[in-house]
Amino acid sequence: MQVLRDLLDQDALAVVVKERELERVVESLGEEISLVITDSQAVLKVAGDLPESVKMTTFSILMARYKGELSAFAKGAEVLDRLKSGDAVLIAEACSHHQQADDIGRVKIPRWIRQYTGLSLRFDFAQGMDFPESLEEYSLVVQCGGCMLTRREMLRRIEECRRRGVEITNYGVLLSKVQGLLDRVMEPFGENR
Repeated sequence: MQVLRDLLDQDALAVVVKERELERVVESLGEEISLVITDSQAVLKVAGDLPESVKMTTFSILMARYKGELSAFAKGAEVLDRLKSGDAVLIAEACSHHQQADDIGRVKIPRWIRQYTGLSLRFDFAQGMDFPESLEEYSLVVQCGGCMLTRREMLRRIEECRRRGVEITNYGVLLSKVQGLLDRVMEPFGENR
C-alpha cells in the first residue's frame, strides 16, 4: 500500500497485475516500463518474463531499504557463499505467528539455504522480540521482513550483529540471492556489487 501511495504522489502510472498477466502488459507497454516490483517468491518467473533492460526489484527489497540498511542485508547474503558444513544460522522472526506446514521461516528459508549451499547446517530460531544476546555462535542471521518491527528496532538488530561480528540479511534479499537475481533486484538503488 505504501508503494502505491508513493507512486500516486509522484504522478506515476502504476499497473498491478498477477505474474501470469505480466507478459501481456510488457507487450502492450514495452519500453515505457520504468520499474517492475514483484513478490520475492515470484521473482524468478517475473525476471524470466521481463527484458533485461527493464529494472526490477521486490517488495521485500523495498521493505528492507525502508526498515533497515539494504547494503548491510546484501553484504550479509554474500555469507551464503562462505558457509561451511556445521555452521549455525539464526532465523529471526519478528512476529509470533502459528507455524504452518510450509512456513517460510522454519521450513522454506532453511531448505533454500541448504539447496543453495549443499551443506549440512544448524538452524536456530528466535521469535517476536526474543533476539539472542549472544550472537557470536552464528555465521549468519536471517531476519524476517520486519513488518512488525519499527525501523529503530531493525537498526538495533543490525547494530547488534555488527558489534558481534555477525552478518545479517533478510528473507527477501536472501531469496533473491539464492535465485541468482540479487544484483538485478538491487540495481534500481545503485546497490549492485
